[in-house]
This record gives sequence, C-alpha cells and structure tokens, in this order.
Amino acid sequence: MVGLALFTLLVCSNCEFKDIQNAIDSAKEGERIIVKAGVYKGPILINKGVELIGEGKPVLDGEGRYQIITVKANKVRIEGFVIKNSGMSYSKDIAGIKVINSEACTIRENHFLNNFFALYLERVKDCIVENNKIIGFAKSEGASGNGIHAWDSKNLYIKKNYIKGHRDGIYFEFVSRSTIEENVSENNLRYGLHFMFSHDNTFRKNRFYKNGAGVAVMYSRDVIMEENTFEKNSGQASYGLLLKDLSNSIVRKNRFINNSYGVYLDECNRTSFEGNTFENNGWAIKIYANSLNNTFKNNFFLNNAFDVSTNTLSYFENLFSKNYWDKYEGYDMDKDSIGDMPYRPVSFMAFLFERYPLSLLFYNSFLMRIMDIMERLIPLLNPKGLIDREPLIKKP
Repeated sequence: MVGLALFTLLVCSNCEFKDIQNAIDSAKEGERIIVKAGVYKGPILINKGVELIGEGKPVLDGEGRYQIITVKANKVRIEGFVIKNSGMSYSKDIAGIKVINSEACTIRENHFLNNFFALYLERVKDCIVENNKIIGFAKSEGASGNGIHAWDSKNLYIKKNYIKGHRDGIYFEFVSRSTIEENVSENNLRYGLHFMFSHDNTFRKNRFYKNGAGVAVMYSRDVIMEENTFEKNSGQASYGLLLKDLSNSIVRKNRFINNSYGVYLDECNRTSFEGNTFENNGWAIKIYANSLNNTFKNNFFLNNAFDVSTNTLSYFENLFSKNYWDKYEGYDMDKDSIGDMPYRPVSFMAFLFERYPLSLLFYNSFLMRIMDIMERLIPLLNPKGLIDREPLIKKP
C-alpha cells in the first residue's frame, strides 16, 4: 500500500514532466511522483522525502556508466521499477540504488538487474527492503559487488527478496538490531549472507542454496538464527553456516542439507544449538578446540558422512545432550527414550581425516571400518568431553 501523499506528479513521454529528475526537483516534501512505463536515463538524485512510484515497470538504465539513484533524504519510497546496468568501479561502491545518511526509507517490488552493487545502504536506519528481485552476473569476487549491502546502519528489515549472482547475496557490516526474513539467496559467488561486526540481529526462515558458502557470521554477538535452510553449499571448503568469533547466540530449528560442512565453529562461544536437522552433509559439525561453552541439544543427525569432527583430543568444553544420532547402536532397556549407553559422535575415520586429509581416499574401505569399530569399543582417540550421555533412541 502506497502511503499518503499530498500531491501527485506524473512522468511520461506525454506528461508535463518527461524527465524524472525534473519532477523530483519540482516536487515538495511528501509528494508522490508516478513514473509511467518507458525507458529513462539517469543519474537521479533524491534529496527530499518523496515517493517515486513506477507504473508498468518503467526502466531506469545506467548504461553501464553511473550510479542510477542516489538517496540523501528521509522518508523516501522507491517502488515498482526495473533498475539495470549500473556503472562499475574498483574504487567506488557504485550501486543501482544507494541510500546515504537517511531514515525511514522503503525500497520494495523493484527488479534489479546487472548492477555492480544492487542496493547499498550507508548510515541509514529504520528502512524496509521488501519483495525485490535482484539478479547479477558476477564472474569473479573482485569484479562484483553485493546484492544488498548495509554498512553502519540499524533497525533494518530485509524481507522476501530474491538475490542471485552477486558476490554476497546480503552483506551486513556494523549493522545492529535488524531482521532478515524469508529471503532466498542462491548462486552467489561467496556467501548467501555475510555478517561482520554486526550485533543483536536476527535472520529467520531464509533459504541459502548453492552459494560459495551459505552464511558466514563473523566477529559478532547476540545473533539469532532460526528456521533457515542451508542447502547444497558444497565445495572443498564450503559451509552451510560458518561461525567465526561469535558469542552469546542461538542457532535453532534450522535445516542443513547436502553441504560439505553443515556448521563450522571457529572461536564460537556460549552459543546454543537446538532442534536443528543435519542431513546428508559431509561433516555435520566441525568444531575447533577454541570454541567453548556451546550446547548442542535435541538436534537430529541423519545420514551424514561424519557427524562431528574436531582438532583436539584433550581439552573440549562443550555439551552434547539428548540429540538423535542415526548411527547410534545402543539400546533402551528402561524405555525412557534415552539410550542406555553414551554416544561418541567423533569416529576414528573423522579423526584420521582431520589429521591426514589424503586418507579420505580410503573412506569406506574394509580396513577403515574395522578400525572404526575397534575405536568405538575401546575409545582412545575420542576427546573425553565430546560425548552425548543421553542420546535419543528415536527422532521425536
């Protein structure tokens, strides 16, 4: 629904205004500018609080030379356009739309096509980015920008966007108190979503599919990650979810399907993993010894090559409890749905492959199977603390 506006200006080939910039210059604060179908050239500067509404999907073409729309005002709304072919620069972050030092902007139902950065938010707050389709054609990380890029901003709401073919689908740096919800980010070169130094944020119900890696959350704290799907992020070093220097966060009810690594923890501390499903991954969880005081509870591990891998045999201060492991072969004599024997999720083979990657060539060999069985009977290589003492007998 378009908000209230005091007056409407029309832009088209037969209208009073044939040029969008002339209409903006003539508009008063709070007025609406309706742009009819057609192809328009830029660049466009919005320096007052107006609504710029496209009817019939008018095209704003940057001709590969310049930034198409620059916003430097509060309460600007941009809706209903095809914004394509921005310029490109190795020294400037040129975008289809760049919003700078602004509040309460709304960017919705636009189609971004073949831009360097599609949407760039710089020092903004209280903005909504919703229902946009963002498609790039990036061929290398160095020569491409991000789909939605936010820097030094807060209170953003990023919802139901589709992003494909950029360096990162969504990128947050120094962003706080924001929500990323119900987006699809796929086939981006580096990450589907990337956090750096961004605290107190939530991302939920998003789908990250076939990106270089699904999501990276780095140097951040107090992040809630729930009900997302991380799928087919598969390469030699690809992760569904990479957590680097993260603390005090929640990873809840997510699905990790067919990734090289489901979750990778490097210096991740005091974070809760609960109700997640790990299925058909190479490694469901890889956790470094520098990750402490994390809890893994009521998660489901199904048909992963390796459930857990770590680089330590001694110091391990994380809790695994009441998870379901499809490789568990214990019994439940007292019928309380908890296995009577503890489960050690690190297999001999996982330990061996961690230390000697080339030994992966012998995966599934008869000798490896025998050694793995012997290790489970007489555990010598399992970290003492890496054990689920209450494994679930069946998936709830």
